[in-house]
Amino acid sequence: MNDFAPSNAAPAMPEVRLAAASAGEIPCHDLADQAVSVPDQVHSLPSFFIVGPPRTGTTWLHSVLDGHTLLPGPTKETRFFDLHFQRGLSWYLRHYPRPAEGRRVGEVAPTYFASPEARERILRSVPNARVVCSFRNPVQRLVSLYRVKRAYGMIPWSLEEAIDRDSELLESSRYSSNLKAWRSAFGADNVLATIYDDLKLQPQSYMDKLLDFIGAPPLQLTDAQVHHVHGSDAMTEPRNYYLTRTANSVAEWLKVRGLDECVAWLRNTRLKRLLHGSGTPFSKVPPQLVRRLCDVFRPDIDELEGLLNRDLSAWKSPDGCLAERLSRTMQAA
Repeated sequence: MNDFAPSNAAPAMPEVRLAAASAGEIPCHDLADQAVSVPDQVHSLPSFFIVGPPRTGTTWLHSVLDGHTLLPGPTKETRFFDLHFQRGLSWYLRHYPRPAEGRRVGEVAPTYFASPEARERILRSVPNARVVCSFRNPVQRLVSLYRVKRAYGMIPWSLEEAIDRDSELLESSRYSSNLKAWRSAFGADNVLATIYDDLKLQPQSYMDKLLDFIGAPPLQLTDAQVHHVHGSDAMTEPRNYYLTRTANSVAEWLKVRGLDECVAWLRNTRLKRLLHGSGTPFSKVPPQLVRRLCDVFRPDIDELEGLLNRDLSAWKSPDGCLAERLSRTMQAA
């Protein structure tokens, strides 16, 4: 199987569907209000979703696709289909304030990957959606995700404690079972499985195949885009965990109430630099923990190799993700 098989036909831009409303999950008044509360130019749900999981290059993909396609703004992740579905379509479509002007409408939403609720809701709302998954060495990805969650005050624990107490770290690393679920829901032809290593080594080729799959026109990457990758290697422990956690809780409260512009403004102030990146550096990952994680993920990697018809043996050995390398290698967003 070719992970990057070209699409046979560009996906149609889906109109807003009534299926979810009839199922009782989207209040009918939200659908009725859509005509008056959402700009006339924005009349369709996304035709594609890049569902991650987190820390597999999705921030870079968002930065490249923004403008070339129509993505939510200014908040990158709406969390609509996994956390805020009860708020209705009007709330969701307000995150698309600009006219599509013929561009593909989509969302980069890495938290959807391991969410059965998000998958089912997208299926009922946009059954012909194109779905892109991105896979990365699961040990490196888990460490990167932990560091981001810790840096932003989402969790108070050490890495070892977080693995036992934060189910997202392991569940979002169960690539094969979640990929099979997405394929079963949308059909294998509508789900593109990509490898993060390909993005690093051949970003232009990676983007060419992704854009073809979602039905968007080609895009020539700039030198800055080719060499620019967001990372967690520069992140640190929070200077003050409780202050950082409170600040991020306030930011989420503001975003839910439509005050995304305020949050975006705050991100560009000294407050962000005070809360993020000013604490003590993260410690190296103990080699024995790397070996433990390799053992945990090896069966899933074996199955993923069969699903993708691709050799992923470098992900199975501690030599492929040594603790020393994890402390300084790029941790992609």
